[in-house]
Amino acid sequence: MYSNKVTLIGFLGNDAEVRTNDNRSFTTFSLATKSSYKKDGKYISQTEWHRCVVFGKGLAKFAGTLKKGAHLQVEGELRSRKYDSTKTGNEETIWEIRVNSILKLDRAEKASPEEQEESDESSLEAAA
Repeated sequence: MYSNKVTLIGFLGNDAEVRTNDNRSFTTFSLATKSSYKKDGKYISQTEWHRCVVFGKGLAKFAGTLKKGAHLQVEGELRSRKYDSTKTGNEETIWEIRVNSILKLDRAEKASPEEQEESDESSLEAAA
């Protein structure tokens, strides 16, 4: 039995980009995850950046609406591919997550102070 499943929870580094290649549309984005460890009594934090690629009309379209700073849970497969780099002239290997599920973890926007005050008043009236 084989399994290739990745689950990441992190924040978008930039707005997602919708791209087209060979008449096939897909969306890419970079997701940052963070970890830390203790060294000599101090915490050292490390950020990892994950390249994510989303195929499929519905999911790729949704992914294209994601903005920088969005808090996401992403599930998919870890994939590698090779390409010829124009910068180095060598064959390079790139690792990416082929996404099959996105869960937006952002909290709903807070109500304005006026809306919050109205909500508090109606809560008090209901309690009375």
